[in-house]
Amino acid sequence: MMQINEYVNVFRRRVHESSKLITKELLKHAPFTSFGAITGILILLLAIYHPSIASVSYTLFYVFHPIHVLLSALVTAGMYRAHGGKGWAVLLIGYTGSIGIATISDSIIPYAGEILLQLPNPGIHIGFIEKWWLINPLAFIGIAIAYWRPTTKFPHAGHVLLSTWASAFHIIMALGAMVNWIAFIVIGLFLFLSVWFPCCLSDIIFPLLFVKEDNGNGNDSGNSNL
Repeated sequence: MMQINEYVNVFRRRVHESSKLITKELLKHAPFTSFGAITGILILLLAIYHPSIASVSYTLFYVFHPIHVLLSALVTAGMYRAHGGKGWAVLLIGYTGSIGIATISDSIIPYAGEILLQLPNPGIHIGFIEKWWLINPLAFIGIAIAYWRPTTKFPHAGHVLLSTWASAFHIIMALGAMVNWIAFIVIGLFLFLSVWFPCCLSDIIFPLLFVKEDNGNGNDSGNSNL
């Protein structure tokens, strides 16, 4: 009974610490994420007035999404390794944190926006299934690099922009005509949400949830350049 209470107390403490970390990271990254959403809106405008951009949106999605997965795997697994993670857990956490959360960010949330706005050509593109031969190897490469040379120094700015642009081109694939300003505002909101929480979650919060308390090396997420 005593041991169960100890586990419960550890879990409560971990949840409390994680909630504080989540709030801190979300507030810290909100301003640049807003800038990223604006760049996504500009891309949408260009695609509407220049159909040639829209015609290659599928290709461009599969340029930015794979790079996003690679860097997310590198940082997620690197964060876990930097805090003492080892073995198969690095592979599992690195893969889940990069593939799973990048899919939510780049595909599922944009698709929800497409359905909500009733865009003409909604469709969901799950990269690790649709182009499994491209996305999955890149995730494993990122994890392998992080295992032997763990780093969390990839700038958060770059991660935000890659994810925003992947999300934007996912939405552009669903566009079929001119959209009104209300739709632009809603799309901007979805671009913001698709990047803001998932990027902080995958790079910082998710891997640290699995770090044992005695594995820390004294570093915290505030020391990374995410």
